[in-house]
Amino acid sequence: MKPLLIILVQSNTTAVILMVALLLVAAIIGYFTAWFYAKSVYTPVIEGLKAEKAELIKQVAVLKDDINKLNETVDKLNEKINKLEEEIVEKDKEIKELKESKK
Repeated sequence: MKPLLIILVQSNTTAVILMVALLLVAAIIGYFTAWFYAKSVYTPVIEGLKAEKAELIKQVAVLKDDINKLNETVDKLNEKINKLEEEIVEKDKEIKELKESKK
């Protein structure tokens, strides 16, 4: 009964200030409670994503090595193609010369 009398004796201004202060305290408690809850829920998820990221970075490195090897293979094959094209040009010249010499 005593706290009720204290509230009734106080003026409206002090009652409003007291309510605002209590609401602020409740908001702070709610914020920290939500923050701790979210931290406990999402920490394992974040750790899992970090592990997955590390694995993906390793896969990217392996794929870059594969790309480099494939580019080297393509360069070698392009060189062979160029050599074969040169041989084709030479053979065409020989064929033309043989045709001219038979006439």
